[in-house]
Parts: sequence; C-alpha cells; structure tokens
Amino acid sequence: MKNVHKLTEGALFLATFAVLLLMTLYIPVLGIVSNLFLALPFIMFATKNDRKSSFVFFIGGLLISFIVGSILALPLTILYGLTGIVLGDCIREKKSRVSGYIAGTLAFLIVTILTYAVTVTFFNIDIIKESIQTIKLSMDQSKEILGSLGQTPDPKMMEQFEMGIDMLETLVPSLFVMSSILVVMIIELVSFPIAKRLGVAIPKWSPFRELQLPKSLLWYYLGVLVASLIFNPEEGTFWYTALINLAFVLQLFMVLQGLSLIYYFSYQKGYPKALPIIMTVLTILVPFLLSIVRILGIIDLGFDFRKRISEKK
Repeated sequence: MKNVHKLTEGALFLATFAVLLLMTLYIPVLGIVSNLFLALPFIMFATKNDRKSSFVFFIGGLLISFIVGSILALPLTILYGLTGIVLGDCIREKKSRVSGYIAGTLAFLIVTILTYAVTVTFFNIDIIKESIQTIKLSMDQSKEILGSLGQTPDPKMMEQFEMGIDMLETLVPSLFVMSSILVVMIIELVSFPIAKRLGVAIPKWSPFRELQLPKSLLWYYLGVLVASLIFNPEEGTFWYTALINLAFVLQLFMVLQGLSLIYYFSYQKGYPKALPIIMTVLTILVPFLLSIVRILGIIDLGFDFRKRISEKK
C-alpha cells in the first residue's frame, strides 16, 4: 500500500513537472514565471521519500524532459531537479534553514559550472565570451556613430568602460556564485510557501541579526590581500583571476557580517525596524558606505564587537 501511494505521488509530481517544463519551453512570457517553480515537484517528493526513491524520481524527470522537450531540456531538468532534491532532502533530514540553503546553492553552482564546461568543450559554445564580445562590439559601434555625428566620446569614460568590461570577464567565477545564491533564494521564496501549504514543515530562518560567519573567513580575506600585495600577479593570469574572485566573494561575506552587526546594534538599542533596512539600501547604492560596512564586518569578526555591545547594555 505504501509503495502504491509512493508511485501515485511520484506520478502526480512528474505530471506537474511536465506541465511546468512545457510552459517554460514553449510559452515565452509565462515561461519566465513557470521556470521558477521547476524545482517544486522535486522538493515535494524529496521531503517525503528517501534518497534512493528521490534518485529514481530524478531519473523519471530526465525521461519526461527528454520526451516533452528533447535533449535541450535535460540541462534545465538536471539544474532544477538536483537543486530541488537537495533542498527537499535537507528538509526531510530536519537540517537548519541555513544548511539547506548552502547545500542547495552548492548543488546549483556545481551543475551550472558543469553545464557551462560541457557547452564549451563539446558544443564549442561560450555564452559568456560571446556576450562580452557583443558588448565590446556595441561599444565600438557607438564610437563610430558618435564619430559620424562629429562628436568625440570622453576618453576617460571610455577607458573606465573598457576596464569595467575586462573586470566583468575576470569576475565570471564570482558571478556564477552570486547568480547561484540569488536563484536558490528565489526558488525558496516561491516554492517553500506552496510546500508549507501542502503540509511540509519548512524550517524558519534565524533572525539576520544573529548571523555570525566563521572567524576563519577573516583570515582567508587577510591572506588573499597579503598574497595580492606580495605576488602582485599580472592581469589575465590564472593567479590574478583566482585572487580577484576570492577577494570579491570574501568582501561580500564581510559586507554581510557588517550589515548583520548593524541589525544587531539597532535591535539592542531598540531603534525602529526601518532604520537598518534603510541602511541596507543605502549600502547597496552608495559605494562609500559599502566600504564602511565591510570594515564593520571585519571588526565584528576580529574583535567580537557584539559581545561589547551586549556588555554595555
């Protein structure tokens, strides 16, 4: 009886996935929305069944995607299917919301990198390089148009723009990480409320003010800064790319720690809840504030600033 229920439930979720996949592939505008829900059937099945059953369900999802969308739909199914199963398995194992989110992000990131590697290696399609070349081509065309109109673009502005494009190319690994973090966050935002309504016990987030990153991140960050100063790798080399991306990701962690400290300080002092939210928005918009918040994050990790705030209270 239990196996019959599992088969019925699996068939229902696979049918739901097939409908969502068809909408994503063949309905242009609606497909953008349905794309966000592709992980939901996998999340639902994995929360109620063991890993072996979830793997069989995943194989079924691959077969369905091949039937309704040909081989081109397989990467989409692998990406959202594995991410959904990881998120669902973490819920079933009653792991914390943070642990589940990190595991889901890692799954999404690994599949994204592997998919990119396969398209470049076997199909000779490099979407990132082609996109950057398109941007450069558009910039050259803009120069020509301005020249034909008798106007000369500002050399400093053009130089900054070219440096920005080069930096974008260097930061591709970090962009993979950032996009994975963002997409998994969106998946949780749209899927978890539905799963909760269907009876799944979704773990709650701890308050953002309680976020305390490992202190080892501070030492990694300082190590990267020291390595950059000592070795000063040449632009375009592997070590330059590695150090730039490590610094970018670690700086992001420092900013998160700094924002968490601001929320903690505001909570301890009893300030209005809108105040730290306004500070967050300003931090994103104003580069100068971003640097200050990053420094606050470094101080908080290095000197346990929260403990001092609590003692003063």
